[in-house]
Amino acid sequence: MAQLGDNQYGKSRVRLSRITRHGGRHDFQEWSVGVLLRGDFADSFTKADNRMILPTDTMKNTVYSIARDSGATTIEEFAIELGDYLLKNNLQVSGTTVEVSERAWRPVVLDSNPEPQTFKLEGPELQTAVAIGTKGGFWSVTSGIEGLTVLKTTKSGFEGFLKDKLTTLKPASDRIFGTSITAAWQFASSAPEYATTRAQVTFALMKEFAAHDSKSVQHTLFDMAKAALAAAPSITRMTLTLPNLHHLLADLSPFGQDNPNHIFVPIDEPHGYIEATIDR
Repeated sequence: MAQLGDNQYGKSRVRLSRITRHGGRHDFQEWSVGVLLRGDFADSFTKADNRMILPTDTMKNTVYSIARDSGATTIEEFAIELGDYLLKNNLQVSGTTVEVSERAWRPVVLDSNPEPQTFKLEGPELQTAVAIGTKGGFWSVTSGIEGLTVLKTTKSGFEGFLKDKLTTLKPASDRIFGTSITAAWQFASSAPEYATTRAQVTFALMKEFAAHDSKSVQHTLFDMAKAALAAAPSITRMTLTLPNLHHLLADLSPFGQDNPNHIFVPIDEPHGYIEATIDR
């Protein structure tokens, strides 16, 4: 006999752009929103009864409607605001997860002055937030960054590693270290300063990455997370993922040339994958 287990449903990748006008100066945000609902939906699965199902198209419209009147200045605040609305207006819903990602649009700077209405996409990275809540409960918020791509040309090596009969990698004391950072952090308090914390974490991660004398990706990952925890007292835990995006020394010997760490071939597939969670 088949029995229904845990289930949820929702709407994914609801994209929106928002302009907030402050006189002649504008703020511009581009978000992608995902919503998942949990609750009394068993009959829709087992009895083809849709009476408790809020259409996912309605969820999409709800995202736009809440964004229209929202005063949220961060994606974390908007995620909670949207989730609160869905919980309060749907008796059949017991819990919700709202995910929001934001692209890195920044004002264009010309002659040392930021243009008030012109923006440039800074990079491939996304700011992220996941808010999980239940009726009458507290919101659990996880903030993060995805795809923050960085590289340094020195202060990185990899030596003294385990070798077996299939090992061909040569030890390196000075190599390129490229990675695309994914970070997620959780908070100690229920209403932290999200924007301040994000700035503290991002600066600490970048500062430690640049300065760190890396003996491995694992070594750098731990010290980056440790620096972020020290810089942002409102967070209790950080998960970091650092893929090792390789740049391999090109072999120029067939052309009668040496290669003193000068010409490299970027290789991002396959790549190393290193992940860890660090608690305060």
